[in-house]
Amino acid sequence: MAAIEPIIQFRDVRKAFGEKVIYRGLFLEVYPGQTLTVIGGSGVGKSVMLKLLIRLLEADSGSIKFHDQEITKMKESQARLVRRKIAMLFQGAALFDSISVGDNVAYGLHEHYREEMTEKQIAERVDWALSLVGLPGIEAMRPADLSGGMKKRVGLARAIAVQPEVLLYDEPTTGLDPINTERINHLIRGLKKALDVTSIVVTHDMKSAFEISDRLAMVAGGEIIMSGTPEDFQRSTDERVKNFINGIAPVNEDVETLLRA
Repeated sequence: MAAIEPIIQFRDVRKAFGEKVIYRGLFLEVYPGQTLTVIGGSGVGKSVMLKLLIRLLEADSGSIKFHDQEITKMKESQARLVRRKIAMLFQGAALFDSISVGDNVAYGLHEHYREEMTEKQIAERVDWALSLVGLPGIEAMRPADLSGGMKKRVGLARAIAVQPEVLLYDEPTTGLDPINTERINHLIRGLKKALDVTSIVVTHDMKSAFEISDRLAMVAGGEIIMSGTPEDFQRSTDERVKNFINGIAPVNEDVETLLRA
């Protein structure tokens, strides 16, 4: 039986903002049909990884491939075609407040398919996408009228409206209450089955990470320090991994001494 080939590959990717090094050698593979969750502390570059993949940021060096196509060397016109197949739910949903929910969901369709779809077809796709995230019939509403959880789901509807091959989720449950967090987790699991999509999720929420993931990868020190199944992470003996997934912060020895005094 032939081995499954990765759909996305990062090879020795380097990225810095001035003197701040984000990646000094990023190696990662993403396999078709799986949900990969990327974990790690704040500021380590998890969201940067997603933006490098869809060319919202440029890598300083290294290789990023999607279906063996080298993304880092693409012209913008080629990168736009990739964005048809890789859609992203941004942190905070990133909705446009000046337009309706329906126009927000249709935004990517107008951007990528305006010459291929009629307005009627776009309206039907918007209705389909909103129904899939459990919000049918709210096209005329404005983002300002929505709760935080509803905004996230509208953002997700916008992402799936283009019927992508890969879905990127940037902190999908941040700022949500437990009920809405579970609702988003349920959608991530359900969309994987309903749409047969490959997903990359960036999150700090370890409960969510273990519930939704086929594989996890942890970023620290400018590289991936571990990747594997949720069971692999739960069995890990690496102190950095254990401390992160258990929410244990290293304590400064001087502070600890003062507290005991």
